[in-house]
Amino acid sequence: AWVVAGRILKPVRLVRATAAQLTEQDLTRRIPVHGHDDVAALAETFNAMLDRLERAFATQRRFVDDAGHELRTPITIVRGHLELMGDDPAEREETVRLVTDELDRMSRIVEDLLLLAKAERPDFVTPEPVQLAELTADVFVKARTLGDREWVLDQVADREVQLDPQRITQAMVQLAQNAVQHTTAGQRVRIGSRADGPRIELYVADSGPGVQPQDAEVIFERFRRGTARRGVRGTGAGLGLSIVRAIAEGHGG
Repeated sequence: AWVVAGRILKPVRLVRATAAQLTEQDLTRRIPVHGHDDVAALAETFNAMLDRLERAFATQRRFVDDAGHELRTPITIVRGHLELMGDDPAEREETVRLVTDELDRMSRIVEDLLLLAKAERPDFVTPEPVQLAELTADVFVKARTLGDREWVLDQVADREVQLDPQRITQAMVQLAQNAVQHTTAGQRVRIGSRADGPRIELYVADSGPGVQPQDAEVIFERFRRGTARRGVRGTGAGLGLSIVRAIAEGHGG
């Protein structure tokens, strides 16, 4: 009887031993799953819980690392200007302007990082029935205020689709902002949508220099800029296209 009881309790002891080995720094332990009984189901549930915890901790660590990496520079700038500020009223006014600008930039960085952290959650996008033609036209109206360009509402797909209109608008406006940064006054920027069976595509196309082949992937990584982007007027932290990709992936793109 003791032998039988020991065999029955062995998987339970394994669960307990695995749980005891878990730490905040190491959530990689998993329980081997054997068979298809209730104990195996318990092990699978336990492993799935560990998967969720590991992803949550990884997201938290990445947010802290990214925030520390990107906020260090504006904090240094603010500190430097405040330390050097003199008594001259004009100098003080300029210092306040520069410091306020850096604080605004830090606020945008934090908001973008929080958004990227939320992208790991299942409720990041909230799809609803949307008329694609109407959404495309709305995006066009908002985008054309971003700069003095030849804005063109290109082809428009006329159908009802399931998507998150706020997130899609956010992504499209970000792409339009990128197009403005990489073109000059009067150059053409096209906005449109098309449908091919169940697949839909919204796009922003400009007549700028384009993306270098070696930059095609890295520009969607956090804090990364392609070679074609260096020296342009953009003042962002390099998070815009990461947000665009997160929104696209949230819609299965």
